[in-house]
Amino acid sequence: MTPVPSTLERARQIVEPEIEAAVTSLCPELIHPVRYHFGWEEVDGSPSLAKSGKGLRPALAVLSAEAVGAPAATGALGAVAVELIHNFSLIHDDIIDGDTKRRHRATVWKAFSVDDAVISGDALHTLAFQVLLEEPSSEKVEAASRLAKATTLMLAGQAADMAFNNQPVVTFEDCVSMEAGKTGALLGCAASIGAVLSRAQEAQIVALDNYGQKLGIAFQAVDDILGIWGNPEITGKPAGNDLRERKKSMPVAFTLSLKSSESEELEAMYAASNDLNELEIKKAMQLIEEAGGRERTQDEAQTQLKGALEALHSAEFHQRPLEELKEIAIFVRERDH
Repeated sequence: MTPVPSTLERARQIVEPEIEAAVTSLCPELIHPVRYHFGWEEVDGSPSLAKSGKGLRPALAVLSAEAVGAPAATGALGAVAVELIHNFSLIHDDIIDGDTKRRHRATVWKAFSVDDAVISGDALHTLAFQVLLEEPSSEKVEAASRLAKATTLMLAGQAADMAFNNQPVVTFEDCVSMEAGKTGALLGCAASIGAVLSRAQEAQIVALDNYGQKLGIAFQAVDDILGIWGNPEITGKPAGNDLRERKKSMPVAFTLSLKSSESEELEAMYAASNDLNELEIKKAMQLIEEAGGRERTQDEAQTQLKGALEALHSAEFHQRPLEELKEIAIFVRERDH
């Protein structure tokens, strides 16, 4: 597996106890499924996990405070809020996509029920803003406003992604635009919210937000590659899972938009009423690779990564957190899970 930057673990140790404390304020009926989702509890033989997710967004929030000269604790409040929003979206996305596994065990809707998952996600959404505004100040109100805007863009991106299901052909550019909302907006908020809470200069906030947005698109491009060619033992999802569900991810969109034999054959597969079987998945993988879909998506990840790194040089930041932000960007590009 690709080595994880130590910064992610450092931020996790700062932020996760704060998330746990926030979750305990929920009503008793919701605490159990929410704790399960975060990997803090075991249900019906699904083992409790030491860690939940990569911790990318909390690390960005903490580093954005440190990058402008503030302590990590200043960014931790924003990190909690962003992570609660992110996990609300994960719980709901699993219902929408019908995914039964996340992080190598049953998703919340599968382990409990769809009803439990819906209301648990709703609770995390509300809790994010409650955390930020419990003791309001001008910078906290600004942070909450930015988080609300990012959440709106994230939901619009999710809606566009769902609409793709009814479109026979989706262009590569459509995919990038959709991911700018679905993934880029929240990462942009995560990468700048610590600076907002630290009352940083506007130029610093804008630079960090741009860095996060581009990093988010790069992250999703890599995710789309892993969704087709990732190792299931590492990703926690079946091989070719995105193809099985006929998702129009970046590699697929690039292939479908071509006028070629590969695009025609793949389009016929996607037009079928049933999920793709294992032989069809392998064939689809081959078609996409031969058409250049994988390579085009890799190139997009590299382009967005370059833009993210360039954004960091458009304002002045403290050197150590700046280097850690660069390290995270490289990890996003090279990760295998």
